[in-house]
Amino acid sequence: MQYNVKTEVFEGPLDLLLHLIQRLEIDIYDIPMAEITEQYLLFIHAMKELELDLASEYLVMAATLLAIKSKTLLPVHEEEEAEGIWEEEDPREELVEQLIEYKKFKEAAKHLQDKEHERGQYFTKAPSDLTAFDDKETAAADLNVTVYDMLGAFHKLLRRKKLKRPYTAALSRQEIPIEKRMDEILSQLKRSRKLFRFEDLFAAGDKELLVVSFLAVLELMKQNEIAVEQQENFSELFVRAKGGTDDDNR
Repeated sequence: MQYNVKTEVFEGPLDLLLHLIQRLEIDIYDIPMAEITEQYLLFIHAMKELELDLASEYLVMAATLLAIKSKTLLPVHEEEEAEGIWEEEDPREELVEQLIEYKKFKEAAKHLQDKEHERGQYFTKAPSDLTAFDDKETAAADLNVTVYDMLGAFHKLLRRKKLKRPYTAALSRQEIPIEKRMDEILSQLKRSRKLFRFEDLFAAGDKELLVVSFLAVLELMKQNEIAVEQQENFSELFVRAKGGTDDDNR
């Protein structure tokens, strides 16, 4: 069964690289190509496991990283230095310049977004009673749970389950509509009225069901039906139906 799914939550390969650099706490001017290339390829592998339609720029960036990594591994010959051959520029330089420019625009966009949010707090009408709104949703947003955190959690889940193709298998086609899985997950969360560990939504099933479940979670987040939270950055993910849990149930 194939899933050809396109999603607009990915902002491009430079956004993924910047995320990896920040997560690994490395200097953007001195990128360790071996480590950053390995981490980038892991995310590409996770996307392929989900059978998402990868944009061509992601694959171009992967090829670029591999080319830069190979250049950095080439030895420097003393004969070339003795003959006065000029040393080539650092192959990472162009990539670093692109990342710095991208970071500037990303920070500028975030600044404008903050200004928009700040201006949105001003009203020209009489004050309204806002006690009905749940502050927990804004607190969860401050934890900055990104799609890359979701991909990383899903990739770890696949590795733990050690999903492998059997040597022999009976092929059967079983359609699993995402809409049906969305209804099942939402009903499960609302019935429990408590926080669910992200992994508990993938407790059983084959690879196809795991992929459909993950895409269903993303779609429910997009429709603002559920929220994904963390106690702190890079910690375990929890899922809840919006308006369906209390702080005491944590």
